[in-house]
Amino acid sequence: MERAVVQVTLFGLLLVLASTLPNKDDWNIYSFHINSTVTSRYATTVITSRVANRMDDSKEIEFQVRIPKNAFISKFRMFIDGQWYDGVVKRKEKAQQQYTEAVSRGQSAGLVSSVGRTLEEFKTSVTVAAHKKVTFELTYEELLKRKLGKYELQIHARPMQPVKDFKVDVYINEKAGINFIEVKGGLSTKALANAITRTHADKQAWVYFYPTEDQQKTCDGCGEQGMNGDLVIVYDVNRDTSLGDIKTSAGYFVHHFAPSSLSRIPKNVVFVIDQSGSMSGRKMQQTRIALIHILNDLAEDDHFGLITFDSSIFHWKRELVQANKKNLESAKTFAQNIQARGATDINAAVLEGARMLNAHPREGSVSIVILLTDGDPTSGETNLEQIQSNVRRDIADKFPLYCLGFGHDVNFEFLEKMSLQNNGVARRIYEDSDADLQLKGFYDEVATPLLTDVTMIYNGGTNLTQTNFSQYYNGSEIVVAGQITDNDIETFTPQVVAISRDRRVTFSNTNATVEYTGTDFDSHVQRVWAYLTVKQLLEKELLFSGPEKKNVKKEALELSLKYSFVTPLTSMVVTKPLGEKTDVLHKPKEGGPTQARPSPVGHRPSARTRNVLTPQHIPARRRSQGVSSGSLSGGLRPNIPASDHNIVVAVEEFLKTSQTNSDQVVSMVTSSVPLSHRFLLKTENLSLPLCFDVTGDVRLKLLHHPNRELSVNGELDTVTNGGFRRIVIHFKTDLYVEVDTNVITVREGQTLTRHTGQDLITAGSLTVIRRNKEIDVAAGDTRMVIYIHEKDGVEFLWPVLRQQPLDNNVTGIIALKPAVYEEVQQTPSTKLKIKDQEIDVTRSNAFDYSIVSPPTLDCWLMSAESVLQRRLDDFIVTQL
Repeated sequence: MERAVVQVTLFGLLLVLASTLPNKDDWNIYSFHINSTVTSRYATTVITSRVANRMDDSKEIEFQVRIPKNAFISKFRMFIDGQWYDGVVKRKEKAQQQYTEAVSRGQSAGLVSSVGRTLEEFKTSVTVAAHKKVTFELTYEELLKRKLGKYELQIHARPMQPVKDFKVDVYINEKAGINFIEVKGGLSTKALANAITRTHADKQAWVYFYPTEDQQKTCDGCGEQGMNGDLVIVYDVNRDTSLGDIKTSAGYFVHHFAPSSLSRIPKNVVFVIDQSGSMSGRKMQQTRIALIHILNDLAEDDHFGLITFDSSIFHWKRELVQANKKNLESAKTFAQNIQARGATDINAAVLEGARMLNAHPREGSVSIVILLTDGDPTSGETNLEQIQSNVRRDIADKFPLYCLGFGHDVNFEFLEKMSLQNNGVARRIYEDSDADLQLKGFYDEVATPLLTDVTMIYNGGTNLTQTNFSQYYNGSEIVVAGQITDNDIETFTPQVVAISRDRRVTFSNTNATVEYTGTDFDSHVQRVWAYLTVKQLLEKELLFSGPEKKNVKKEALELSLKYSFVTPLTSMVVTKPLGEKTDVLHKPKEGGPTQARPSPVGHRPSARTRNVLTPQHIPARRRSQGVSSGSLSGGLRPNIPASDHNIVVAVEEFLKTSQTNSDQVVSMVTSSVPLSHRFLLKTENLSLPLCFDVTGDVRLKLLHHPNRELSVNGELDTVTNGGFRRIVIHFKTDLYVEVDTNVITVREGQTLTRHTGQDLITAGSLTVIRRNKEIDVAAGDTRMVIYIHEKDGVEFLWPVLRQQPLDNNVTGIIALKPAVYEEVQQTPSTKLKIKDQEIDVTRSNAFDYSIVSPPTLDCWLMSAESVLQRRLDDFIVTQL
C-alpha cells in the first residue's frame, strides 16, 4: 500500500508547513514547544515537535526546520517506538559517502540551505507506523548581536493547523541587569496579545506565549490553518563607562564591552554608489530615498563625499566638504538625479573614495568608506583578486570599508573578503519594498563612532578571540572570549585601551571584580568561546591562502567536531531506524548555493559560477510534489527570488541499461539525423525538475520584453552539440547584436563592428562584455549571461536570465513562470498533475549546463507541450 507524505516544517525558530496539506484527521501536531534560554547574550534554543499518525498505515513525516544563519545546530534527535535516534556531527568528508549513496539511490539528502534574509533550512524525514507517534527535537546555539542598542530574539511560527499544546518559553538571565524588555511582532497583536505573559525582575526576565487553539486563528495572517507570524523579544542590559561585563568559569572567560557615556567622534564618510544599468528601476529609486535620509542625519561637524560610478566616476564634489546646510541641500539634489546606466567599474570607484579620504586627514575624526553595488565588476579592472589587492594597498588599514551588496546577483564573497581585508563588514541588501530602510538601518549602525583603535588586553589570558577593533560604534558591542592561564583568577587582569574624540583612554576599573560563575555556567562560557573562535576562524579562512589557510581550517574543524557544531566544515549524519535512509545535514556559506547536488569534497562554485540551485532526487514513492516555484533552468543563482529564471539546454542522454549508479559516466547517442536538445524546467524545492525535448536546428524565442523593445532569439545547433549555435539580441529599432562562440557582432544604425576580445561593448543603454567563457548582457532592468560550453571539441552557447524584468508582459522560453505539479500515481506508471491535466511521465536525465562542470540530473520527461502548457510553436520564430 502506498504511503502518504506529510511535510512538517519548522520556520524561524520553528515553522510547520506542508506542500500539500493532509487531512487533519490523518495526522496531528499535538504538541509544539519552543524553549529558549538566553544567558549573557548566548541563546540556546530547543525545538520539540510531537506528531501523531492517525492513519491505518505507515506514512513518511518530513521535518524541516529553519534557523538563524548566525546559529550553529548542535543537536538533533528523534524519538520513535521508545528509542532515541541521535544525529552525529562528523567531518564533512566522512559524511560525503553516505550523502552520495543516498542521492544515487534516488533519495533526498538532509540539507541546510539559505531560505531568506536571516534563515537556513534543515530537512529530514522518517516513516511513522500506523497510530504511532514521533518526537523531533532540535537544538541550536547563537550569540545575540547587539545592533542599535538592543538584542533581538525572533520566533516565527506557522504550524498550518491550530495546535492544542502550543508553548513558547523564553528565559533571559543577564548578570549586568536587564534595562528593558519588549515583545513585538505579528504574534503579539490582536487576541494573541492576551496569550503573552511578560515578567521582568532586575537581572532576569521571562516571556510565556501560550495561545489557545481559538487564539491561534486571530492574528494578522492567521486563520483556520493556525498561526502565521513572528514573536520578537527585544531587550538590552545595563551599561556604564567601566570595563564592562566579564564572566569567568572553569578556566574560560567572556567579556562584553559597550561603554555608552562617551562623546561621539566626528566622521569623514565617502559614499560610493553603483549607478550601472542593473541598478535601474526600484533599486535606484530606493537608493536615492535612503541616501537622502542618510544625508539628513549627518552632523554638522561631519565631512562627507559622494561618488557615483558606472564605467566612469562621477563626483558631486572632488574633495570632502563639511555637512552644513548648503552642502547637504546640494548633495541631496545630486542624489535625487542619479540615473542608472552603463557598466560597473568597482575598482576605480573604491580607489577614488580612498583617495578622497587620504587627501583629507582631520585630527580627532574617523574615516569610513561605504560601497553600494549590485553586481560584478564589468569595466576597468575586472580581476577580483587584483581589485582586492589595489583597495587594500590604498586603504592601508587607515579606515574601514563597508560593502553593501544589493540583491541576489551580487558576488557577495568578493565583497565580504574585500571588507574583511579592510576592517569592515559586508551586508546583503535584499530586493524588497523595505530596501531603503535596510540601507538606512546599516548606516545608523555606523553613524556614531565613539572609540577608535580599540585594543583589548588580558594579562593572564590565552587562546583569545579577536582583540583589536578599528572602531566601536554607539549601540553596538565588542565581545572577546578566551582561556585563563592555569585558571588563575588572581593574576587575570583585563584592560581596554582606545582613542576617544580627543584623547587616549584606558578602561581598567580597578574597583570592578571579575565575576566567577558556578558549575552550571561552566560549559556555557566555554561554548561562547568555541562559538566565537569558530566564527572568526572561518572568516580568516576566507582571507588566508596557502599553509595559513590550511591551519585555520584545521583548527576550526577540530573545534566544530569537539563542540558538535554544524558549520561549513562539518555535517550532521541523521541516524534513523533500521531500513530507513541516512540523511546528512550540511551548512552553506553566505552567498553560496542555497541547495546543491553533492559535489566533490572541498569543491565550491567559483565567483563566476555561483548559480547552482540544483534539485535533489525525491523518492518516487512520495504521493505529492507541491512546487511553489521554479524555472526553465540549469540552475538558479544563490538566494535569487522565485521570479528570476535561467535556461539550460542539454544534449539528450540515455543511461546504459546495465548502469545502476546515476553518478557514473553516461553514454551519448549520436546519429546522422538531428539530435534532440533537452531542456530542464527546474523547481525551487527538492522536487525533480521537468524535462522535454526539442528536435532539430530550430530557432527559439528566448525573451521578448515589449516595453523595453528588447527581443532575444536563439538558433539550436545540430547533431553533436548541446546548445545554441547563435543568439541574436534586438534592442530598440536600430540595434542588433549577434553572439556566437567566437565573435560578438554589433550593428547600430549603419555602423557594423565585430568584437573578439574582452573589451566592454556599450550601445545606448545596452552593455555587453565577454569574460573567458561567459558573456554578460545588460539592458535596463534585464540582465542575461550567455555561457560558452565545449563538448567533444565543439563549443556551443546557452543563455540564463540573471535578472528577471519586473514587467508581467515579458515572454519567451527563459522567462517562463515556475512550474507547479503534483505526483498523483506511481504504479504501474508515473503520472503528474499539472493544473487540471494528468500526464504520463518517465524518469530520465539530462546535463545541467548552468555551471562550468555540468552534472547529470534526473528529471521527469514529458512532451514540450505538457511542460510549457501551450504549443511549442508559440516559442519558435522563423527568423533570428
